[in-house]
Amino acid sequence: MLQWVRSILFIIQATIAMPIIGLLFAPWAMFSKTGAYAACKSYAGWCMWTARWMIGLRCEIRGTVPDGEVLVAAKHQSFLDIMMIFHALPRAKFIMKREILWTPVIGQYTKRMQMIAVDRGKRGKAIQQMMQDVNAGRIEPGQIVIYPQGTRVAPGAKVSYKVGTAILYDQLGQSCVPVSTNAGYFWPRRGLYRRPGLAVVEFLDPIAPGLSKDAFMKTLEQTIETESDALLAEAGYRANA
Repeated sequence: MLQWVRSILFIIQATIAMPIIGLLFAPWAMFSKTGAYAACKSYAGWCMWTARWMIGLRCEIRGTVPDGEVLVAAKHQSFLDIMMIFHALPRAKFIMKREILWTPVIGQYTKRMQMIAVDRGKRGKAIQQMMQDVNAGRIEPGQIVIYPQGTRVAPGAKVSYKVGTAILYDQLGQSCVPVSTNAGYFWPRRGLYRRPGLAVVEFLDPIAPGLSKDAFMKTLEQTIETESDALLAEAGYRANA
């Protein structure tokens, strides 16, 4: 019962903190993308810091965080893994669903940072448009973050990997850094309960450019799923438990 109370209090304060931090950074963010990034990194840092002492949830980044132009393909289980990845990367450019652009506070900042919004069901067309924007220089260099499964996936659930990641990998001609996580075990997609423990986001060894589509997708899926399952087991997750 106590953890439920702590979880609800944590969610309330995190919800209130978002518009406050957004407003505090607004004057800087209006004139500088650096200000927009600083605001969002501050909010992510605030949530991770308060999670530590309010609900007993610690966050840890493992592996080598890329700092150059690279494709990052990440397991997505929770809003927490978004914040951890964003906080760790110098200049993350997330491929996200277009509906987020209309979300209060978050939407305005994602526009300012030139995140890549895609329409549901039109992912191929969106990737083509994104590549045109990159080639035209409208999107500043950074780490392009894509979720190969296209959505949040609960721990233990199986969702197929989408071919869009392979298309980006081929057209960008860059290394791809797989990312595993167990964040969804502690911060689930639905519900108010937040579990104490150690949430991990791990940047894995890069996949060099040049693989065929099938070879790349097989390597990517095996790597992310194997390492995410290992992190879940480390956290004490048991399927159907």
